Amino acid sequence: MKRPAYVTDKALKTFIKSALEEDIQDGDHSTLSTIPQDLVQSAKLLVKQDCILAGVELAEIIFKTFDKNLKVEIFIKDGTPCKFGDIALIVTGSARSILSTERFVLNCMQRMSGIATLTHEWDSRLVGTKTKLLDTRKTTPNFRMCEKWAVAIGGGTNHRYGLYDMIMLKDNHIDYNGSITNAVAMAKDYVKKNKKKLKIEVETRNLEEVQEAINAKVDRIMLDNMDVKTMKQAVKMINGACESEASGGITRDMLKEIASTGVTFISVGALTHSADNIDLSLKAVK
Repeated sequence: MKRPAYVTDKALKTFIKSALEEDIQDGDHSTLSTIPQDLVQSAKLLVKQDCILAGVELAEIIFKTFDKNLKVEIFIKDGTPCKFGDIALIVTGSARSILSTERFVLNCMQRMSGIATLTHEWDSRLVGTKTKLLDTRKTTPNFRMCEKWAVAIGGGTNHRYGLYDMIMLKDNHIDYNGSITNAVAMAKDYVKKNKKKLKIEVETRNLEEVQEAINAKVDRIMLDNMDVKTMKQAVKMINGACESEASGGITRDMLKEIASTGVTFISVGALTHSADNIDLSLKAVK
């Protein structure tokens, strides 16, 4: 699949450089002390449980960033359903390079595959509806790019990437400011003065706040922790005036019913903060 726009060469270079420095510092001494410099070997990446595989493209970039002479043969691409025993790729080249990047590659792929798998499971329950599944900013610091990339690989839709690319006025913004009306007016003034192209979303907790957000003419209204009956009323009130987003306390079993209310999006923090890692391993080819 095509990389999301936020997965730039610059962002990847920064991420990989930082992670390698954290892990290796003045040397991978286990490898340097036991593996000859000129030893060439191969290793296969084994899938050890059923999953949606993710992080394959990233793995190749990590290997080749560390050692441009490593050869990576890919058998299974990102987003592909895999079964126990599948071989995702084989890397060949300096044994030292393979060993020094092994855990970094596995950490990324295991986490990303877990997120992609969970996202696929959730998203499959929305098939046949017009509602899209969104992730959130509930991500691991300095690993957000990979986690959101995994959501996209799993079939989900990325919400705003960070604080900079959308204005989202949540409960604390509104409570600190005094009202939705005031907060939205100030946000619109800020956007105009600073010549920004930013959508404005407002979190609402009840139907009164929904009406206030409609009157303020925002781009999206979040329906936070509302039951399905209230959500249905809210969507009817919005009546296409802007996008709507269901959020808070949502489980997999609720997805179809929530989608039936007509909401544009369902956002779920669990996609990134509660996914289990997938068991993968990198084994020497003998």
